[in-house]
Amino acid sequence: MMARARRTRTWALRALACGTLLATAALGLPVQQATAAPPDPAVPLPQLLSRLQDLYQQAEVATETYDQAKEQLTQHRSQAKLLSQQLADERIALADARDRAAQLAQQQYKNGAVSPYANLLLSDTPQDLFNQSHFLRRAAGSQAEIVAELKNGEVRISALSKESQHSLDSAQQLEQKQHQAKDEIETQLANVEKIVAGLTGTQLSELQRLEQQGIEQAQRDFIDSKQLGASGRAPSTAGNHAIGYAYRQLGKPYVWGAEGPDSYDCSGLTSQAWASAGLAIPRTSEEQWKQLTHIPLNAMRPGDLVVYFAGATHVAIYIGDGLVIQAPRPGAVVKISPIAANPILGAVRPDPAEASLDGYQPLAAPSGTSAATGATAPTPIG
Repeated sequence: MMARARRTRTWALRALACGTLLATAALGLPVQQATAAPPDPAVPLPQLLSRLQDLYQQAEVATETYDQAKEQLTQHRSQAKLLSQQLADERIALADARDRAAQLAQQQYKNGAVSPYANLLLSDTPQDLFNQSHFLRRAAGSQAEIVAELKNGEVRISALSKESQHSLDSAQQLEQKQHQAKDEIETQLANVEKIVAGLTGTQLSELQRLEQQGIEQAQRDFIDSKQLGASGRAPSTAGNHAIGYAYRQLGKPYVWGAEGPDSYDCSGLTSQAWASAGLAIPRTSEEQWKQLTHIPLNAMRPGDLVVYFAGATHVAIYIGDGLVIQAPRPGAVVKISPIAANPILGAVRPDPAEASLDGYQPLAAPSGTSAATGATAPTPIG
């Protein structure tokens, strides 16, 4: 019980230092937005906080759509390039087959397409007749092979042309999807900026307090629910590498669509952390949730991924003791957060077949870095 109380107090101190939605929004506020109309004073602050959180969540949904379209677009472009090369090779092979067919026709014309009886009458010796018959049989065989090659080549070219066009059409649709997602992200973030620009310092401080209060309560409820299971579990070897990578990114800015090395979005961080450990996992949080092995929350070990929201639109890497490292949202930095800072959907394990390390020693936050924010010092709002 005392150990648990110490952990709770430790978390509470970290939570109080936690960078907040309003602080990060204010940091990212363009100068030209400073004169935006203030929010309706009749709107209660808790409702306003909920509105801001919804806007950030919508931006994150659009970010995951953008990331997925970008990933698929890269794959389709690569496939289209490969198909284009295959199509060019098939056309060269078909042209070569046509040249050989023309040469064979010319040769047959020169030798004369006459009957075997005429050849017998015109032959000087039986050997001459044999030689001519042998050539005709070979020519007939070559002709059949070339005809088959021409036919198959035309079929392959037709199929490749259709596949190539389909890939190009898909790439065009994905480009459009990516542009739409980009516009959606920018719209939602502009809405946040307009709201924050109209708030007073007192309102910002109160919203910050409300958000911290909500996170603390969510974490207490989660710990009390016993969903977390036993502490002190060890990661796998690869999971330990992934955690080490995530620690080295603390303090780097969140940028939507980014996957390092200077900035990250949420799934950019988790995918690159595991890539650094030698294991490629899907790029987006939605695909990480869909493709990786699901595990109960009470079975989590450090290195596992915690996925958030009903649509699996946010993800963080678990580091143990009810904490995660995440790239939270625009204007913020990669930081250590309470696991329940967002609504938890579930957890996944990238390497379920690997054993946990023996004698594992958890990493400490870098010297001079706040465990909860990833920043060297809190940034004042205003």
